[in-house]
Formats: sequence, structure tokens, C-alpha cells
Amino acid sequence: MALLSILPVLIFSIVVHEVAHAWVALREGDDTAQKLGRITLNPVSHLDPMGSLIVPLILYFIPGGVLFGWAKPVPVDPRKFRDFRGGDIRVSLAGIVSNLILAVLFTLSVVVFIKLQGALPTGEFIFAFLIRTAEFGIFINLILAVFNLVPIPPLDGSRVLYHFLPRALRASYQQAGG
Repeated sequence: MALLSILPVLIFSIVVHEVAHAWVALREGDDTAQKLGRITLNPVSHLDPMGSLIVPLILYFIPGGVLFGWAKPVPVDPRKFRDFRGGDIRVSLAGIVSNLILAVLFTLSVVVFIKLQGALPTGEFIFAFLIRTAEFGIFINLILAVFNLVPIPPLDGSRVLYHFLPRALRASYQQAGG
């Protein structure tokens, strides 16, 4: 039953994360993701079969409770940004910010569902399910936000750190991440 709560929230959160990158890249002047149809909430455009479905399902059934997944990275061409450095930082942080916003929205949802659960005489099971799903949404989005802040290439935090490194270290830092 928990899988019915976790998997849709994980997929939705990953898709929103990627759409945020694509949308901000477009605002910064790069239409690459738009041309490829990646500014959409349709999960088919973003899901990596291995990282979005198979790995999370396998991890769900392995003892230990670790859940992990990823989507196809949004193609971005920073050379098209009006402001290379600032645009690259904003695009990199967009996914993280989207996950933090989703965590807040899921938190508000928990509050609303708890209030409704107490106010309505029927549907206790439904509200319990919705509360549990929203709680997973909080957890998953906070994990995604924090994980993507890690400054290890290719994670989002690495793109931000890259721009604050001395020029002499940037190339070796990028190469160290693959």
C-alpha cells in the first residue's frame, strides 16, 4: 500500500524538478529543452526507465528502506544564456527550489487533510491515505533538495560550486565528476 503513495509522489517530484530546470533555462535564453518537448509535466518526457521506475521499485523491496531515483537530465546549453554565470546558477538551483516548494505544499496538504479528517464523519481511510502520501511528499522532496545540493558532478550543487571556484580549478573539478 505504501508503494501506491511513494511511487507517484517520487515520479511527480522528479518531473517537477526537471521541468523547473527546463523552464528557468528558457527564461534565461536557452530553448533547447523547449524544442525537445521537455517543458511538460508529462512524465513520459522525463522518466528514465531504469532510474525512475526499476531502481526505485527494487530498492523499495530491499530491506533497509532506502529509496532513490532519477530522471533523464534536461538538456541545457549555458552558452545561450544571456548571463552565463548567473543563468547557469539559477538553472542549477531551479530544481532544488522546486523541491523545497513542493515540500511546503505537501506540508500544507497534511494540515488540510488532518483538519478535513476531523471535520468529516466519513472517509477516515481516504484521509489517512492522503496524509501518508503527503508525508511521503515532504520527505521525498526534502531528500531530493538536499541530495541535489551536494557539490559532486553531475548534481545541481556542483554547477553552483563550479562558478565560485578559482578559474584554475574549474576544469579539473569538472573532469573529476566525469
